[in-house]
Amino acid sequence: MQSPFPIVHHPISPGDPSAFRASFDRTVQQAQSLGNSLPPSFLVLFSSFVIQIGMALSKTLFDSLGSAGAAFICKGIAALLLLLIWRPRLSQHRWQDYGVVALFGLCIACMNLSIFAAVERVPLGVASTLEFVGPLGVAIAGSRRWLDVVWVVLAGIGVFLLAPIHGDTSLDPLGIGFALISGLCWAGYILLSAPAGRAMPGGSGLALAISFATLIMAPLGIQQAGAALLNPWILGIAFLGGCLTTVLPYSLEFIALKRMSTRVFGVLMSIEPAIAAIVGLLFLHEALGVRSLIAILLVTLAAIGATLFGRSTPTH
Repeated sequence: MQSPFPIVHHPISPGDPSAFRASFDRTVQQAQSLGNSLPPSFLVLFSSFVIQIGMALSKTLFDSLGSAGAAFICKGIAALLLLLIWRPRLSQHRWQDYGVVALFGLCIACMNLSIFAAVERVPLGVASTLEFVGPLGVAIAGSRRWLDVVWVVLAGIGVFLLAPIHGDTSLDPLGIGFALISGLCWAGYILLSAPAGRAMPGGSGLALAISFATLIMAPLGIQQAGAALLNPWILGIAFLGGCLTTVLPYSLEFIALKRMSTRVFGVLMSIEPAIAAIVGLLFLHEALGVRSLIAILLVTLAAIGATLFGRSTPTH
């Protein structure tokens, strides 16, 4: 199978400045070959675990950087890595294409600032569950099928159970609000992903969009984090966070979608709120109450049902 990454081979001589690029290319190519040898369902599930582990790791930076600072540095590192992988050629596109990608980047920036702010205030599983309302809404928007009402009701009950209107809940209302805002931005991300992909095929559009998102997050991130952004230990953790939340999962999903239907992909992705709850418990010791667990289960079932029994979605 042809590699989706534009591998460029250069002759290397001692002291050649292209040595790093050639070595990087070989590493990407080897990773691509490994991914192609694994079952696509495993790649999607592993991607979901990787994203949530990356979020848990990024949360450890909040005390030093704040949520905005952590979002900025993790996405900035991811942008640099994606630019190295895809090497977009800026002169080959119209200004309208850059407008679409910039809007795509704005959604990414708002989505990341919001979800990091949510995870700072509520457990990871709760934040991921509420955020998933966004893609669920896109999946059933405009539907006139009675079965989709079931999924709306299930998700609505789940969100209601997490709402801070019950006397026995300890969830931060601001954290819940940020998670819902992130879900709204995720919906925008989904709707813009196809136009951005048409404007700049392959991963070039995503690389530029995340770069633009980093520029948007920079003022708030730098103001919140300050000199801590220069700490080598923090930069090392942020590098892992950027790889785990963006570069690695995107690459795994890109490979998986070449060998599986979008419907199966959507069903597997729908399990992510439950995976987030498991990761939050294992890595952050965030134990959830019965009400939160029921809410996560309801939203997960709604997402699976909407994907499994919904209309087929063409692959872009």
